[in-house]
Amino acid sequence: MAHNESLVALNGTHISYIGHDSKDIPAFLGDTYGQFARRLDLSFNQLRSLAGLKMFTELEELVVDNNLLGNDLRLPRLPNLHTLTLNKNQLTDIEALLEHLPDATPSLKYLSLLGNEACPNQLVSPDKDEDDYQRYRYFVLHKLPQLKFLDTRKVSRKEVMEAQARGAFMKVVKPKSETPSFDAVTKSHPLPYTPLPQGSKDARNHKGVFAKCRYIYYGKHSEGNRFIRNDQL
Repeated sequence: MAHNESLVALNGTHISYIGHDSKDIPAFLGDTYGQFARRLDLSFNQLRSLAGLKMFTELEELVVDNNLLGNDLRLPRLPNLHTLTLNKNQLTDIEALLEHLPDATPSLKYLSLLGNEACPNQLVSPDKDEDDYQRYRYFVLHKLPQLKFLDTRKVSRKEVMEAQARGAFMKVVKPKSETPSFDAVTKSHPLPYTPLPQGSKDARNHKGVFAKCRYIYYGKHSEGNRFIRNDQL
């Protein structure tokens, strides 16, 4: 245990256990420091769970940046926790987390989720814009209206009012990049020949196209909806 404790940076009630590639919160942390720790920094590890926090009953600030925490993240009840930073983890859908936090962390005032896919911030998601980020803020504040700061920005009264009115409809969906685009699919797996002009094959730009065609179609009731070639006429 002496060796393990030498890895801990201790500053009064502030505990740091950073950059040790730990997959779980070491039991000795809770056993040794859980009763008096007020601030705990577990950044730059490989944590997938925060179950080991149950001994930190007096915790007020928790920093768990740059880990592997995902959508199933749950915290033990931490009644005094007012600051939680989960930057650069693997959160892609935060709805379940946001519904869990009011019970687990009733005193929460500051939350930061930057660097996660679920947080469409332009600094880390160049394909997103300010409107995307603002919708995300409305959704979070609809679930957690008591927040004073979200990410790096102070929460305004106007935001809270707007979140209560419209935030339920502002859920951030998974990025479209997770699904191959139509262009990417057609390039890797070319479609068979079609008589339709190129422009009509783009489902995102669906509109009528007028051009010469080597097929003639005689209506929806013609011979079981078959196409008829010119040489069959």
